[in-house]
Amino acid sequence: MLSARRRVLGSICATLALAAGLVSGGCQATTSAGGLAAPGAMGTAPDPFAGRTVLITGANRGLGLEFAKQLHERGAVVIATARAPEAATELKALGVRVEALDVADDASVAALVKRIGEGSIDILINNAGVSGGLGRLEQVDGAAVDRVMQVNLLGPMRVTRALLPALRRGDRKLVVNISSKLGSIGLNEGGGYYAYRESKAALNMFTRSIAAELKADGFTCIAMSPGWVRTDMGGPQANLSPEESITGMLGVIDDLGPDGTGRFYHYDGEPIPW
Repeated sequence: MLSARRRVLGSICATLALAAGLVSGGCQATTSAGGLAAPGAMGTAPDPFAGRTVLITGANRGLGLEFAKQLHERGAVVIATARAPEAATELKALGVRVEALDVADDASVAALVKRIGEGSIDILINNAGVSGGLGRLEQVDGAAVDRVMQVNLLGPMRVTRALLPALRRGDRKLVVNISSKLGSIGLNEGGGYYAYRESKAALNMFTRSIAAELKADGFTCIAMSPGWVRTDMGGPQANLSPEESITGMLGVIDDLGPDGTGRFYHYDGEPIPW
């Protein structure tokens, strides 16, 4: 497998090449052996997402919207979900398939599965999430914690379980759970962010569990931190744009195989301690 940083560079360069119609000496394609391809070789390489069916939860804004945009541009068959599709004007404008889904509602998940029917899904991106905003222990409220857990932890569990037959029918069998560095137990030196930290740490454990259970079936299951991104959740002071974060994450997962399963990656491919 190529190094994570090389894959990220290759993905960024591919995007630039498509825009400019050329491949410069500074953006050479990488070969499967980890070396550099001859100039112009990138233009003949098939995009790893082209023709793949990718389902993205929470795609009406922020990271989910950017996932849908970039994957659609790269030729993926995108199924983008939102709690209120009628209000997801930016998402609908992309021309992708938009489906209603509330990951915290069992009936909503079951209805989505029924609409998908016997179709296959190659890649599932569990992106839907909420922050909770509980900065100090004194602010912790049971109902608020439950809401965060319902969306950030039980949501991906519901959706992955329900879509498992469709994922088994797909040829990529990739599950990407969008986590956060705030969910890393090893990196927690500051405390705070109650409910959100716990939900993401639990999501990481879920990722490890399904990676172990489904590895023999050819599945690749990973957790990813998108970095600190300028979205409604990350705020305007964040150091990454959605474009930068998603380009990086797609560069990491574009050729990720079963040997990379059960891991926690930063958007740039660096491993994160659990």
